[in-house]
Amino acid sequence: MGLLDGLLNNVLGQVMGGGTQGSGAPQAANPMLQMVLQVIQQNGGIGGLLQQFQQAGHGQAAQSWVRAGTPNVPINADILQQVLGSGALSQIAQQFGMSPQAAASTVAQALPGVVDHLTPDGTIPADHQDQVSQVLAQLQAMKASRAG
Repeated sequence: MGLLDGLLNNVLGQVMGGGTQGSGAPQAANPMLQMVLQVIQQNGGIGGLLQQFQQAGHGQAAQSWVRAGTPNVPINADILQQVLGSGALSQIAQQFGMSPQAAASTVAQALPGVVDHLTPDGTIPADHQDQVSQVLAQLQAMKASRAG
């Protein structure tokens, strides 16, 4: 589960101001990561998502997440809603039992770190869609094992 642990630690470190110890990622991180990965997957992968940011006038911020050696430019919930549209965020919010604004805020906080982690060499890996699918499957399995 190295990819999952790495993503959780990276996202938690950036969003919550500190990493996790060992594999003890807080349960709250799993839905957050799942939301972000679903946004990436539903918008054509990293390339499709970057294109949407570019078309909405926020391409420089999104490119900073991919570019190696540069700080990630943060975005806020309003920018995310402008780029993705409220319908996509409402669907994710409903799935996770939160308001669209809370979902947008959560995804906006974590998205730069997740994209950065998925593009460690400053390029979009050819298998990034597979990586996203694998991590989503692992998160679903973890959720199922906790529920059952």
